[in-house]
Amino acid sequence: MTSLWKFGGLKWKELGKRVFGEIQKDDVFGRAAQLAYYFLLALFPLLLFLTSVIGLLLGSGTGLRYSLFNYLSQVLPGSAFNLVDSTIYEVSAASSGSKVTFGLLAALWAASNGMGAITQALNAAYNVTESRPWWKQRLTAVGLTLVLSVLIISALVLLLYGGRLAEHIGGSYGFGEAFVIGWKVVQWPIVLAFMLLAFALIYYLAPDLHEQSWAWVTPGSVVGVALWLLVSLSFKLYLHFFDSYSKTYGALGAVIVLMLWLYLTGAAILIGGEVNSEIENAAAEAGDPDAKEKGEKAPREGSRKGGLSGATRTPVQV
Repeated sequence: MTSLWKFGGLKWKELGKRVFGEIQKDDVFGRAAQLAYYFLLALFPLLLFLTSVIGLLLGSGTGLRYSLFNYLSQVLPGSAFNLVDSTIYEVSAASSGSKVTFGLLAALWAASNGMGAITQALNAAYNVTESRPWWKQRLTAVGLTLVLSVLIISALVLLLYGGRLAEHIGGSYGFGEAFVIGWKVVQWPIVLAFMLLAFALIYYLAPDLHEQSWAWVTPGSVVGVALWLLVSLSFKLYLHFFDSYSKTYGALGAVIVLMLWLYLTGAAILIGGEVNSEIENAAAEAGDPDAKEKGEKAPREGSRKGGLSGATRTPVQV
């Protein structure tokens, strides 16, 4: 289909109205609450899986584990991060070496439940019903979890060792201090690109759609990442000045804050999916033969089945 960046022929304002309407129709915020529950169950297994892989592949003294939790602390509210940090430490300390292999596989399996929940929610955004066999759904969820883990670890390696590598290259080839400073600036956009790639992969592989067109960066992934960063930092800033949860709920305050952050994370992911879905739907309505309307898993599926959706398409205006 034509590029998603053409917004299906819609203006920004019109696209915003249509996405807002779909958010209400598909009960995005209700589904985000469901995702928050699955994310809570998947978060600790995912962190255990990441720390275990880092320890097995790179050793425990590399500093990557510390970096993982250091960067996590920058987006998580303080009380929620303390809860996650202490829980992971207790579980890791109680695990013996003989349990590593089994624990690694079990953590990966449990962490993929969160991706499975995202799949169901994105299917709702495209108005399609899941028809893949259960093993294929699980394989997709596990694969996406593995890819996400690789991207996270790669970003951590880049941030932890990128500066040293730049200094080594600069010293060896006489590039000077400007090269080192330039690399330290460029590494952050590269990490942002990893995040955009992670969102793009989720939107490409998770929903049960056929004949998908791959794009490295989509409007939905940009909106999703931007919303996630915005709500994470805003929520953290709000709690820094107006943290009433701990005073009201006591020890449960940290759990509630974590659930709220996971809820906002789920909403950001689903809104990005709604943006991509609505753009493709608009493109199909405008007559793009390679775009899918709502409810279609493949382009022109409605016309092949004799439905009305494909029959009502108008020719593309040139």
